[in-house]
Amino acid sequence: MEELKELRERLEGQRPAGWDSLPDLSLYMDQLIGYMPRQLIEYGEEDRLTSAMVNNYIKDGLLPRAEGKRYNRTHLAYLTAICAMKQVLPVRDAGLLAQGEDPRETYEGFLRDLDLALKDVAGELDTDSADLTELARTLALGSYAHKLACQRVIELIRARDPAPESEKEKRKKEKKEKKEREHKHE
Repeated sequence: MEELKELRERLEGQRPAGWDSLPDLSLYMDQLIGYMPRQLIEYGEEDRLTSAMVNNYIKDGLLPRAEGKRYNRTHLAYLTAICAMKQVLPVRDAGLLAQGEDPRETYEGFLRDLDLALKDVAGELDTDSADLTELARTLALGSYAHKLACQRVIELIRARDPAPESEKEKRKKEKKEKKEREHKHE
């Protein structure tokens, strides 16, 4: 089937830009949003990144703040990983897995893992398959099993390394403490 052959070719060959191929100059938000669709395999526009999403990721501590309204390689690397993993995980979990001490090293590890996963799935596609339902079910159940295992591993990570408070959580906590102080003085 021609459509499955095209999918397999994309899974085998289409990859996000490597660290050294990411733009080495900082981008404004609209440039960032325009750049991101070439980073991942997409079918349709429903999962496209928006400026509101980027701002929320920053507020939630998943991305560093922009440097004077400009975004650099680190932002592109984290966003690429988050946009890929949020397809199967909550954004908070995707952000946890996208970050690391060394952004370049973390991104290169993400690229290696993504390459292996895409090649594995491409190998599972029987392009001559007459039973698309069976193929889709097999792929869906594999995704289900991987998601169950991933969720448990993330629970173990969070138990081992409690996440620092996000900016949103800090503001909420400060508001609550301020109200309590004001209430005491009444």
